[in-house]
Amino acid sequence: MTSSQSDPIRHAVTWTEVHRDARLLVRKLMTKGPWKGIIALTRGGLVPAAIVAREMGIYVVDTLCISTYDEQKMGVVKVLKLPQAAMEDGGKGWLLIDDLVDTGITAKEARRLLPNVLFATVYAKPGGRDETDVFVHEIDQDVWVDFPWDTAPQYVAPLSTGSPIKIDGSEA
Repeated sequence: MTSSQSDPIRHAVTWTEVHRDARLLVRKLMTKGPWKGIIALTRGGLVPAAIVAREMGIYVVDTLCISTYDEQKMGVVKVLKLPQAAMEDGGKGWLLIDDLVDTGITAKEARRLLPNVLFATVYAKPGGRDETDVFVHEIDQDVWVDFPWDTAPQYVAPLSTGSPIKIDGSEA
């Protein structure tokens, strides 16, 4: 990370941006298919998958549940649930949707399980970008993305901790 631990680079994504960006993803996916259904990569892929399903008129939605963010064992891959219908043919004809591909650890496991799926994400970082087939926005690797389902509005202390600063830059 290029910034200090106390002040990481963060990008807050709003509900409006998620909806807009998921619809942009749909525009990229409309010329592909036909689709048997959508697989949401949980948990982050649930909201974008719901938007994609609505916009594309797809009613079959399943989940691939993989955990890699564990406070004690960061990066350890645990497959918690498989999308049974998609497993029969390696995911051929299915869309796999996620919110963000970061390091590619989860994406690589998803690709191993479903090698024939079309993998689409809303956001992609360089570390995992090559694991996706389609994405909307590239995000720098050192940026932490705060999604609206992971955050809540709250008070944040001002950056200044002392005296007010005058317009000419000197302290008051």
